[in-house]
Amino acid sequence: MPRPRPRPFGRALCAMITPFTADGGPDLDGAQKLASHLVAEGCDGLVLNGTTGESPTTTDAEKTALVRAVREAVGDRAAVVAGVGSASTRHTVELGRAAEDAGADGLLVVTPYYSRPPQAALAAHFRQVADAVGVPLMLYDIPGRTGTRIDPDTLMRVSAHPQIVAVKDCAYDLLGSSKVIARTSLAYYSGCEETNLPLYAVGAAGFVSTVANAAPRAMRAVLDAFDAGGTAEATALNQLTLPLTELMMTSGLPGTVTAKALLGAIGLPAGPVREPLQPADRETAGGLLAAYEELARLYPPGPQAGPDAALLGPAQSWT
Repeated sequence: MPRPRPRPFGRALCAMITPFTADGGPDLDGAQKLASHLVAEGCDGLVLNGTTGESPTTTDAEKTALVRAVREAVGDRAAVVAGVGSASTRHTVELGRAAEDAGADGLLVVTPYYSRPPQAALAAHFRQVADAVGVPLMLYDIPGRTGTRIDPDTLMRVSAHPQIVAVKDCAYDLLGSSKVIARTSLAYYSGCEETNLPLYAVGAAGFVSTVANAAPRAMRAVLDAFDAGGTAEATALNQLTLPLTELMMTSGLPGTVTAKALLGAIGLPAGPVREPLQPADRETAGGLLAAYEELARLYPPGPQAGPDAALLGPAQSWT
């Protein structure tokens, strides 16, 4: 008999943008509104201050304030996972402790970038962070950005640490990920929308999705269908999300840029991106909106969304 899937942070997690005001400052009120909206639309958890959250260009104080504001907004209705990764172990520990104090349920810890530490140093880094905090860790394996893979053998070794409980997987190695899922109790979360269903089929816990900023119910519906035994339905639903996923994630622009362009177009809090990122042009934003509206025909707002729901329905203003 297969083991139950560990799901320390739920199944459907959104890699949430960080809303900014028109002048580029943090929009904490907008963040609270967006977070509440995403949870009402089916997100079990919110991952803050990650790649999509523009962590390279937000200050430590802004990161902590965002965690505190979102925690206040969602209460115990969803898990809050805070990105705290950096190129420095000491700085990562500082960020982790601040996020824990602000109310985070878990920490997203990316592989230290640029210095490209060897595997033994990676393991030591993760263990040191885990030893320093009182909340569990989700390790973030994204070699395309950091330059260093967390090898499956390293993941299997660090999985013995009681505070290391999950992986956000952007390694594009289905065999390696399947081995770790089979041999450890680590909860795997797909960090790339195109692997959401394949990873789930081999035992992953769920996903951490940028596309879920705009279409959380559509992304979650794939997992719901699979859990109900409807594998063919899950496949069909997954295929329906592909046009929007492709435009948001493979258009040559960072997901942060496309997510903010689309959220702004449908009336949800977003605001500008921070430099060096630049906003999407009008043609790109129009294409995103068209793909979103096509998906909207299949996923009208659900009753749980409440009166402020803008997702997959007529755009509304949050002002």
